[in-house]
Amino acid sequence: MRAVTIREFGDPSGMTVVDLPEPTPGAGQVLVRTEAIGIGGVDVMTRRGALGARVTPGTVLGSEVAGEVVAVGPGVEPAWRGRRVWAATGSAGGYAELAVADVADVTVLPDGLAAVDAVTLGSAATVAHSALARAPFTPGESVLVRGAAGSIGIAAVELAARGGASAVAVTTSSPDRGRRLRGLGATAVLDRAGEGAADTPEDFDVVIDVVGGADVPRFIDRLAPNGRMVLVGAVGGFPPADFGMRLMATFQRSRSVATLSLASVPAAARDAVRIGNFAAAVRGELHPVVHDVLSLDQAAEAHREVDRGAVFGRMVLRP
Repeated sequence: MRAVTIREFGDPSGMTVVDLPEPTPGAGQVLVRTEAIGIGGVDVMTRRGALGARVTPGTVLGSEVAGEVVAVGPGVEPAWRGRRVWAATGSAGGYAELAVADVADVTVLPDGLAAVDAVTLGSAATVAHSALARAPFTPGESVLVRGAAGSIGIAAVELAARGGASAVAVTTSSPDRGRRLRGLGATAVLDRAGEGAADTPEDFDVVIDVVGGADVPRFIDRLAPNGRMVLVGAVGGFPPADFGMRLMATFQRSRSVATLSLASVPAAARDAVRIGNFAAAVRGELHPVVHDVLSLDQAAEAHREVDRGAVFGRMVLRP
C-alpha cells in the first residue's frame, strides 16, 4: 500500500510517500480501506517532532480516517466487515490506503454522511463538545473560542451557539473568516490578540483555547469571576511556565484553567458524542467545513497550507 511517512522531522519537506506492506489487524482491531483522511493538529505536531522520542523516522502520519472495514482481527465480530466507519488510529498510521484501528475507536457512519465530512467532524467536534462539557458550559453563559477558524474551533462555535450561549466571540485572523464564523453562530469577532470588536463582552464565562502559546495569560485575563478556560491544543506552542500566576494574581475572582485530551475521555463516552455529532450533521444542525481535499501525494502541500495559517476548517486527504 501507499503511505506517507516522516523521513525527517521539521517542515513538510521531510514527509515522503512510500510503498509499505499491507498491515494486519491484531486482536481487537479492524483494517480500514481509507476513503478520506483528516489532517489534525496532532499530525502537525508529530511531523514537527514535538511529540518526542515516542515517534521515530519512518512513522506513518495520521490519526483519523474514514472508509470501509475490509478485515478484522481476533476477537472482533465478523459483522464489522463491509461497514463504513470513522476510525481513530492513535497518533500514527492514518496517511495510508489501509489503516489499522482498535475497534473501540471506530464509529459506524450514518447514511447520508460522506467520508470527507466524517473526518472533518469525527475528532474535532468530539473535542469541542468535550471541552464545553469540561468547562462546564451552561445555557446563558458567554463563550470565547480562541483559534476559531480550525475544525475544533468551528465546532465549538456551533455547539456553543446551539447550546444557548448568551454570546459567542471568536478570535481569527481576517474579516473574511470573521464573516464566515458569524454565519456559523459567532456573535462577535476579535483579532488574534482578542481585541477589535465593540459588540463583545469584556469578559467571558468560558474560554475554549485551541492555540495555547505565549498569549494564554492574556486570555486568562478575559475570564469573568468563576470563569473557566479549557486548553485543547497547543498549535501556538506551550504557555509560559508561570502562566498560573495570572490566576493567583486575581485569586478572589475564582478563575480556573483546565486541559482536555480525548485520551482521558472513556471510549464509550467518546463514541456516544461522536454518534450524536454525526447525526446532527446529517440533520443539518452541525456543519463540516472542508478547506480542501488533496491526494495522498499532496500531503506535504496540505501541511504547508496548515503551517501558513491559510486553512479555514479541515484539510482532508484522499488515498
